[in-house]
Amino acid sequence: MYINDFEAYCFDLDGTIYLGNEILPGAKETLEMLRMNDKKVMFITNSPTRTREECREKLEEFGIAVNQDEILTGPFISALYFSENFPDALIYVVGEEAIKTEFDHFSLKMTDDPLEATHVLVGLDRSFTYEKLNLAMHAVRNGAKIIVTNPDPTCPVPGGVVSDTYAIARAIEVASGQSIFQVTGKPSAFYGERILKELNVARDRCLIIGDRLETDILLGKFNKISTCLVLTGVTKQEDVDKAKIYPDYIVNDLNSLFFNVKQPC
Repeated sequence: MYINDFEAYCFDLDGTIYLGNEILPGAKETLEMLRMNDKKVMFITNSPTRTREECREKLEEFGIAVNQDEILTGPFISALYFSENFPDALIYVVGEEAIKTEFDHFSLKMTDDPLEATHVLVGLDRSFTYEKLNLAMHAVRNGAKIIVTNPDPTCPVPGGVVSDTYAIARAIEVASGQSIFQVTGKPSAFYGERILKELNVARDRCLIIGDRLETDILLGKFNKISTCLVLTGVTKQEDVDKAKIYPDYIVNDLNSLFFNVKQPC
């Protein structure tokens, strides 16, 4: 299948559409062309620090018009996961306000007492402390299950990367002596199925575009959805063979999404 033959195109955000406060080359033009050709578009991020509404506002700052229903985020997917699988859970949150905001929309129950929690939800917490680590550890040692919004160890920023959710989650896992129970974000099957449900397309009519092999590209691999790696974020060309995770297409940036496409062997 040619890269312009898909019905729906799903874009990661950080490292794909923008980097920090800078829109990446070709992002706006590519999205406008897709809209003009009646293609379905969705934005799929693992970011645990933004609500869907905040993502919409950031995209609109770049001149990209988007409906909130076209956005999936780490907190929103985690809220869906709990509402469908553990609706009566009592959740101790290690994370930022975006998680609590999305969970309030689903009327999910959260607690500040780690010893009454049934689950510990871990997202990126940029004010994470030794005290927070100990509180989460006690919750898990008391029987709470560890749920993680996203498995990203780092997040791309201008000039490099910063640590992300999985660094915190693994610290809690090691301290508690209990394994992570579930990761809800990319590349989980739960996330993949939600994409297809929201878009209402067959999996062979959908393309996932992102900058990270271990989340964006594996999301497609695990869910039998085609993938395109864009080299504007954390992954470089030489990383593909090292990781042995092969996307269906590779592009330097979104300017070349429909031109100069490399297809790995």
